[in-house]
Amino acid sequence: MPGHFITFEGGEGAGKSTQIARLKVYLESLGKPVLVTREPGGSPGAEKIRALLLSGEVKDLGPRGEAMLFAAARADHIDTTIKPALERGAWVLCDRYADSTRVYQGEAGVDTDYLKLLETAAVAGVRPELTVLIDIPADIGLKRVARRSQTDDSGGPDRFEGEALNVHERRRRLFIDLAREEAFRFAVVDGTKDPEYVATAIRKAVSDRFASELNIADDIHAATRKGTR
Repeated sequence: MPGHFITFEGGEGAGKSTQIARLKVYLESLGKPVLVTREPGGSPGAEKIRALLLSGEVKDLGPRGEAMLFAAARADHIDTTIKPALERGAWVLCDRYADSTRVYQGEAGVDTDYLKLLETAAVAGVRPELTVLIDIPADIGLKRVARRSQTDDSGGPDRFEGEALNVHERRRRLFIDLAREEAFRFAVVDGTKDPEYVATAIRKAVSDRFASELNIADDIHAATRKGTR
């Protein structure tokens, strides 16, 4: 496909939305068409499933049932939003994708082979060229979530944000393990740094992966070196 697909992963409060917005502005400044989307959600059908999942209304289905709902939402998201955008040449930036299902439902005990089967059926070959993992200790991320819920209209932590600290720490370790296993597509960024440092690190990862399309790698490397002195 003529477009490019970049996903963002990480625990709660990692700052994915902030950094996706920054990368969008950056790519658009280079003349690239950008679509920002999210999971679960990103299409009318998937947004309906998102509301059920994050509200906790379907928690009684158990982790396997939730995994099936995530897969159904993902399939609709891909068919309705992601594939058409890639086909018209857009850079698609997605807040969470199949890796989150591997980690969240995997941590909850769903069999790995079962998750892989669902993933294969749902993504239909549409996989990210680059996955940015914003890594942050769970306690720091949850504090950010708590502060955010005091100033927005989210109504407080959702079904997954509200789980125990040790659960979030296990998810963090699973994300890191996955990034090591599939290092060919992952860029791991320290989410405890200030937002500008994180944004620069992400731009470097993008320029490294898509150097021929962007032709700006030298400038990003220079900016990164300057920022770490």
